[in-house]
Amino acid sequence: MEQKSQELIRAEGLCRTFSSSAGPVHALQNVNLSIPAHGLTILNGKSGSGKTTLINLLGALDYPSQGKVFFEGREVSALPERARDKIRRTRIGFVFQSVALISSMTALENVEFGLRVAGCPAAGRRERALECLEQVGLSKRAGHLPQELSGGEQQRVAIARAIAHRPAAVFADEPTAQLDSNMGLQVIAVLKKLIETQGTTVILTTHDPDLLEIADRVFTLQDGMLVSGQEGGEPA
Repeated sequence: MEQKSQELIRAEGLCRTFSSSAGPVHALQNVNLSIPAHGLTILNGKSGSGKTTLINLLGALDYPSQGKVFFEGREVSALPERARDKIRRTRIGFVFQSVALISSMTALENVEFGLRVAGCPAAGRRERALECLEQVGLSKRAGHLPQELSGGEQQRVAIARAIAHRPAAVFADEPTAQLDSNMGLQVIAVLKKLIETQGTTVILTTHDPDLLEIADRVFTLQDGMLVSGQEGGEPA
């Protein structure tokens, strides 16, 4: 019998409410889920369903209004910001729609900068950055500035930066939303390869139904509530 993957992230009774001039906005309501290590988990749903709010909470970028978030067995939702910042810098990688590369830095320098932020020693940073660019198929573009790269290449540099410090989890918020279908598939292929070769855990948000079939686990959100959660696109 195949051994069940160890749980990496767990959410219990997760709620997030924002204030507005029209009254409270319940962005998430009583979300419970478990994400195993070493696989691709997709958070699926239409725009406004709560995907980004959920990924921000699971990645310790925001605090829940109610409920708990556990990362590697530790309740990160109860930690002070300094401790959460250390976890984000050392155990988590982030890839967003807006790749947020520094325009004055080459691809290599952008990845090296991510290592510096994570507190990695100066010795070996360049070699590790080159290794990560190789992993995403961009070693020959290491000396290029972001504006000299295609949208897909920029997103792959962002992935290289996100994985450089060897995080346990990579959160990718709509990483293919601004790309054409061909470039989007290239980005997804890179993420899948990282899971297979590096044992990385990837949590990805999308509203693209074509991506659901490649996921190990899919959670669907609607109006801030979890309406289904299943493995590999099979019915809940």
